[in-house]
Formats: sequence, structure tokens, C-alpha cells
Amino acid sequence: MKALWLHINHGWRWVGTAFSFLVFGGGGVLLPVIVVPVLWLFYRDEQVRQSAAKRFIHHSFRFYIGMMRCLGVLSYQVEGIRKFEGAQLVLANHPSLIDVIFLIALLPNANCVVKGRLVQNPFTRGPIRTAGYIINDGSEDVLDLARAAFRRGEALIVFPEGTRTEPDQMPLFKRGAAQIAVRTGADISPVLIECSPTTLTKSDRWYEVPDRKVHIRIQVKDIIPADQYMAPVSPAKLARTLTRDLNEYFNKELRVYE
Repeated sequence: MKALWLHINHGWRWVGTAFSFLVFGGGGVLLPVIVVPVLWLFYRDEQVRQSAAKRFIHHSFRFYIGMMRCLGVLSYQVEGIRKFEGAQLVLANHPSLIDVIFLIALLPNANCVVKGRLVQNPFTRGPIRTAGYIINDGSEDVLDLARAAFRRGEALIVFPEGTRTEPDQMPLFKRGAAQIAVRTGADISPVLIECSPTTLTKSDRWYEVPDRKVHIRIQVKDIIPADQYMAPVSPAKLARTLTRDLNEYFNKELRVYE
């Protein structure tokens, strides 16, 4: 009897996962068709229009994670969310494909740095372009766009790993996030994310649903003020040092967190 129930539960979560992907993909395709014309109708200024789009995506993602919880696809808990108040540079580890959805759902003023290839994806191109998220194409424009985002009071989400970390591996940060921190003087808000059991990693397909319901834990840590990583050395050297320190900080905190 127990085995039958587990089989039914797994089947239901598979259907719920498929439906969730269908909703996400459909929303990404329909956003430019339905929402963008409305935004253009009410907001002529580009920055105001992009801010409105960011708020729309924030509320859409809040609904989306609530929908997944109601479907029984996953559960989640958030600790220390009040520490997001006044957040500038939000740095998080990246165990799962849906990490960014949770962070944008938690931050009404969220901007984020996204991979250039996502602009080619028909399901993500519309939201990225509409909201004016920062596209990481390897150019110096990223730093200028990050400064502009901070001036507008936005919280910039960056995954320092650059991609999802495989299960049972500790994060290995690249230097891009530290470069933004050093060259803009932004305070850092560290975020720890745990996904158990693992799902939607780089090696997982969407239809490979775990045997039990996924639980997402998100812990917002104390802000690291900008003056803690300022020193009279070259920005390049300081970015290397900060990358090393951030890597050690996250690895230590994740071991404790888990």
C-alpha cells in the first residue's frame, strides 16, 4: 500500500512539474505579446517601463512559486528576509535552475545579471528584454549598468559561480561578482540556498523528478559593508582577494547551513 502511494505521489509531482514548466514557458512567450504593449501604452519613459516590468515579473514569480507549492511540487522556507532591506549586490550559491525565480520573487526591486545565451532562448528572451536585466556578454558595459542599477535603488542578483554547481560540490566562484563589488562600492548581501533532494542541476532533465518532494531553504545573511573590502591596492588585485574570501565564506557557511 505504501509503495502504491509513493508511486501515485511521484506521478502527481511529475504532472505538476510538467505543468509548471508549461506555465513558465507560456508566460515567457506571451509576455512580449500581451504585457509589453500595455507597458508601452502606460509608460513612455524606458526606465519607468522597465521598472514596471520588473515589478510585474516579481509578482508573477511570487505567484509561480506559490503555485508550485500548492501543486505539491516543492516546499520552501526563507530565513532572514528582513536583511534584504536596502540590499544592493545580492550574491548567492546556485544549486538549481529555479534559484533566480525565488530570489526575484523575494526582491520587488530585483535586477539580475543573466547569461548572453538566455537572450536567444524564446522562453526567457521576452522577460529579459522587457525588464532590462543586465546581459553578461563579457563587455565593460556590465559595470556601468550595475552602477546605474544601484543608483536606481535596485538590488542586483549575481551568482558568482557563473553556472549551477553540481551536487556534493562546494561553490567555486569566478571573479565577475567581486569585480562588480570592488568597482562599484556596493554592499554585499550573501544568500545561502539549499535544495534537497537536488533537482534541476546542470545534469538533470526537467522530467527527472526526485523520489520525494523538493524542499528549498534560503537564508539571507548579514550584509557585508563595502568598506570591509576597500583597500589601497589595484582593483584587479582586490577583486582576486575578495573572490577568495567570498569563496571561503560561502563554503564555510554552507557546511554549517547543511
